[in-house]
Amino acid sequence: MKTKVIFATGNANKMREIREILGEKDFEIYSMKEAGIDLDIVEDGKTFEENSLIKSRAISQAAKDAIILADDSGLEIDALNKEPGIYSARYLGEDTSYDVKNANLIERLNGVEKEDRSARFVCAVSAVFPDGAEAVVRGTIEGYIGWEPMGANGFGYDPIFYLWDKDVSTASISPEEKNAISHRGKALRMIKEEIVKHENTCR
Repeated sequence: MKTKVIFATGNANKMREIREILGEKDFEIYSMKEAGIDLDIVEDGKTFEENSLIKSRAISQAAKDAIILADDSGLEIDALNKEPGIYSARYLGEDTSYDVKNANLIERLNGVEKEDRSARFVCAVSAVFPDGAEAVVRGTIEGYIGWEPMGANGFGYDPIFYLWDKDVSTASISPEEKNAISHRGKALRMIKEEIVKHENTCR
């Protein structure tokens, strides 16, 4: 019997990654919309972990028969005092296109040398289990901000986030390559271990 999981997102790109990484062989994975949950959640935490838990706890109240997963992720740029950070999705306004956001960040780094353009993607994934138990993990990937967008495979800030060892963006590698090394891939694999561990202790 598959484990029912509801993931706190309506982002189709994110759901595709989640299904690819968690694997649908063991899990029955639903987005909030697919599960019929429509909640307006205020993310007022100070860290990625706090915001992730705010979402998963809120949804667990509406769906007590499933494991609730939520993530909060973003881009930290060292030269910009780790902006946009937890405000990555809301940077320059929630409805602002990522083309505009990416162009703005590149402009703000004008004149900054490669070694000082270091950045990382951060992803905190939390789980709230039907018995009330909780777990939260963090995955990161290190890189730097390029001088121009590259690639069409990713989404969000992927086109400007370059890998040190390849000098290409995470939007220009295959989804399989990205999932193997990405912040979300790492965090989802860690939370999958937590789910397995929890299920084993409950048997």
